[in-house]
Amino acid sequence: MFVIDYDTEKSIRGAFGETLVELGKNYPNLVVLDSDVSSSTQTKLFAKEFPERFFNMGIAEQDMIATAAGLALTGKIAFAATFAVFATGRTYDQIRSSVCYQKANVKIIGTHGGITVGEDGATHQALEDISLMRGLPNMMVIVPADCNECRQAVKFAAEYNGPVYVRIPRNNLPDIYPENYEFNPYRAVVMREGTDITIVSNGDVLKEVLKAVDELCKTGISAEVVSLPVVKPFDYQTLIRSAEKTSLVVTVENHSINGGLGSAVCEVLSEKLPTKVVRLGVHDTFGQSGTPKELLSYYKLDSKSISSKIMEIL
Repeated sequence: MFVIDYDTEKSIRGAFGETLVELGKNYPNLVVLDSDVSSSTQTKLFAKEFPERFFNMGIAEQDMIATAAGLALTGKIAFAATFAVFATGRTYDQIRSSVCYQKANVKIIGTHGGITVGEDGATHQALEDISLMRGLPNMMVIVPADCNECRQAVKFAAEYNGPVYVRIPRNNLPDIYPENYEFNPYRAVVMREGTDITIVSNGDVLKEVLKAVDELCKTGISAEVVSLPVVKPFDYQTLIRSAEKTSLVVTVENHSINGGLGSAVCEVLSEKLPTKVVRLGVHDTFGQSGTPKELLSYYKLDSKSISSKIMEIL
């Protein structure tokens, strides 16, 4: 059982920036690129500590990715950071041809993922980024749920030789995992055990799922929660074992239901263990402006909406 203090929230972007500084001390060949949003992505922390290894590419995301690929091919560990919507959509051709095709050692960090970007609205809310990245050969896709998981995921990305996409949100989050949590990119995490239904989630909505399950438990519903931070490649064995037990799966993601976590789960289960799956997420539409709390409620991704939907399904 994971004990969570929902009232204490921390900046996951800050955790990313601090981890970059720590990695910079351990890896002299690590470089960081940003597209003029270092205060938002928190790469400014690395820039202050290692100015000679930081490159502000300006508002030229395509150049940033191409340059990161070039640096990686000379032996650098290249981290390229910007808002998720620009890191994946505006730069798709460069990621496909210059990074993935060449298996370049580039780590793309997409901050401000999902509808919880908030008031910036639809143009800045990446709801297709996971779909874009998981469709690319040689790309690993990671969606951490809190600061501790983010730190571990970024450290793993630095050690891993090849393209990685890490998607982190704008909003602050409570600690879901303890400080001694050991991130295993090849294993899902069963956070709650249950027998009636399996709920698969990741990222910033995982806390909403856990809140919902706490409420469902009071009504006698036994829900199993599987955290799936690595969307590609993912640990389908844990998913199958859970689905065999419950025979019903719900996916919850801060992303379009098309092409993301829900699609990945459906693809695996349809081939290996045909199981009913209900996908909760953004339904083939764009986001809009509002506070993160308002948007989670509007798109029915808050804990109250999740618990109500699960009770309806059961």
